[in-house]
Amino acid sequence: MEIKLVLSGLNCANCANKIEAKVNKINGIENASLNFSTTVLTVEINRDEEKNNIVNEIKSIVKKLEPHVKVIEKSDNKDIKVNKAECTSKCCTDGHTHESNNEEHHGHIHEFKENNSFLGYVKDNLLLIIGAIVYIIALAYKSNENLLSFILFGASYLIIGGEVVLNAIKNILRGEIFDENFLMSIATIGAFFIGEYPEAVAVMLFYQIGEVFQGYAVNKSRKSISSLMNIRADYANVLRNGKEIKVSPEEVSIDESIIVKPGERVPLDGTVLEGRSFVDTSALTGESVPREVTSGNEILSGSINNNGVLKVKVDKEYGESTVARILELVENASNKKAPTEKFITKFAKVYTPIVVAIAVLVAIIPPIIIKDATFSEWIYKSLSILVVSCPCALVVSIPLGFFSGIGAASKKGILVKGGNYLEALKDSEIVVFDKTGTLTKGIFEVTEINSVNMSKEELLEITAMGESLSNHPIAISIAKAYGKKVNKDEIKDYKEISGHGIEVSIKGNNVLLGNSKLMNINNINYNHIDSIGTIVHVAINGEYKGNIVISDEIKENVKESLSELKEVGIKRTIMLTGDNKSVAEKVARDIGIDEVYSELLPGDKVSKVEEVLKKRTSKGKVLFVGDGINDAPVLARADIGVAMGGIGSDAAIEAADVVLMKDKIEEISEAIRVSRKTNMILWQNIIFSLGIKIIVMLLVVLGLTNMWAAVFADVGVTLIAVLNSMRIIR
Repeated sequence: MEIKLVLSGLNCANCANKIEAKVNKINGIENASLNFSTTVLTVEINRDEEKNNIVNEIKSIVKKLEPHVKVIEKSDNKDIKVNKAECTSKCCTDGHTHESNNEEHHGHIHEFKENNSFLGYVKDNLLLIIGAIVYIIALAYKSNENLLSFILFGASYLIIGGEVVLNAIKNILRGEIFDENFLMSIATIGAFFIGEYPEAVAVMLFYQIGEVFQGYAVNKSRKSISSLMNIRADYANVLRNGKEIKVSPEEVSIDESIIVKPGERVPLDGTVLEGRSFVDTSALTGESVPREVTSGNEILSGSINNNGVLKVKVDKEYGESTVARILELVENASNKKAPTEKFITKFAKVYTPIVVAIAVLVAIIPPIIIKDATFSEWIYKSLSILVVSCPCALVVSIPLGFFSGIGAASKKGILVKGGNYLEALKDSEIVVFDKTGTLTKGIFEVTEINSVNMSKEELLEITAMGESLSNHPIAISIAKAYGKKVNKDEIKDYKEISGHGIEVSIKGNNVLLGNSKLMNINNINYNHIDSIGTIVHVAINGEYKGNIVISDEIKENVKESLSELKEVGIKRTIMLTGDNKSVAEKVARDIGIDEVYSELLPGDKVSKVEEVLKKRTSKGKVLFVGDGINDAPVLARADIGVAMGGIGSDAAIEAADVVLMKDKIEEISEAIRVSRKTNMILWQNIIFSLGIKIIVMLLVVLGLTNMWAAVFADVGVTLIAVLNSMRIIR
């Protein structure tokens, strides 16, 4: 069983990591993943009956680590919300944005509201402003021997940083020591003790100001990401008892009728009963060109009705609708963490304690072994190192970066099921394609009827009768070409032979319908033809009677899309198909496929992909691209399974790691570009953050800088890293 809990008010990345780690240790939990970007905790439990006990234990953990955070069980049908207010608990590593309507209020709130007035902003940050004014007055009366000066500096420190110190004490009592509250408190209080009053207050002041801007950046980033998923309609106009009633989409049942007016978002999947309009599906597919819909057409939730009024019959409940599935897919994507994100989480656990240990050594050893060195000088340097030590930039920007990458891909109509798959895409080396429905349109038409010793009409009739019990696209195309009703009473002993065709009795005659392999195993001499398409050979009572050619049109721009894959670094493209060798090779030549394997049974495709996997480089990834319906085993076996045309296809969404909503090959190249851009920006953040911290630490030890630079190396670098992560979604 899977349960989802919203941790309302949690916007602290380091706290999220701590909560996730402790929840995973609860008995009865198979796996727990806390999505920092959406504040949703997804928990897989062993037994349903343990749910209440586990939820209560989770609430206890959250209350201990973050008392202000509310734990709310999430409905599967609810949209992702963004917390707009910010917390002053300074629990560790990000903008500390929390909802302000909690039972426990935290002194003052650093907040940027979109519609906030100047006076409102002043009110929200009143203590910080008062503290800054008192600090300026203290500077005017600055004197090492002036008691008033000391009092003013002390008062300004308590006003500005009192909450930070208080939270540090609370966290120590909870067993949480190495957080930003503790480090800033020790560093600034230590500066007071060695007589650096102005600098101690200044460091805390600029730290708090940095927190304000950092919080603003985190909020803006998260709102930018969430806006990409703002595809859920808030209401539905349902017709009941002859009246139009506005209700929540969750309250509408299958087969009820709804009205979608111009400018409204379609709330549920359905079929148009009345009206004509153009609908904007860009939120679902990334396709900017509106699609015309009229009576009888399918219409998908999440799209926007541009002009006409539409009456729609509801085909799916909201929980099963396209928009619900997409939202769930994107929301859950961050639960599958990339190797880089996992590494940063582990790194953060050991990094801060190590730096704290270094700071202690810096305070003690140099004064002992260096002539004329003073303890006050090196304690000051040690305190500056403590300020630097928090890995804020990494812990905040990395999960935001991956979620931004997933959001950027979804904006382009590419649904990536996890940060692990997004990161893996950058190493794509080989792309394996299924042919039908992937490289071709999957729309079959009879293009040739070649009869032997019987008329074309008779050959088509026999073939249509034999294929009438099959729902295969080829069978459907033959039935369409025949265009008459088939008397199924004349059809006996129907048997499908996997990968070969059909054996059936029609009007008392033994009929074989299938490919060349079926003819061969029955020792029937057949005519070889070079026509492009699927060839259905026909034999009656052991005598060859001809063949029917069914052609499948190649998709537009496939050749150009394959060339583009080469440009992004794909070394080999491979096509797998059940078609005969000559047809498959001609299609491959026409579109520019490097390798082709034909006449494959369904199980053979898995074997071929396994062979390809063995030939890749150590870091290279193999992508398999299929329709997500018939290729589920292969999609699962490849490093990354990519489903084409996932919109409205349950099978595609379930089977694949990546879903291409526009059903276009060129989206693969775009997905790889998004992956590489995300990876590049994240490594920029990692190198920049650690680089600046190391440089500042060295400068501090050498006496070339002070605690102010240390504040920049903490809060300033975090702000820059968060803003850099926001570039991914642009």
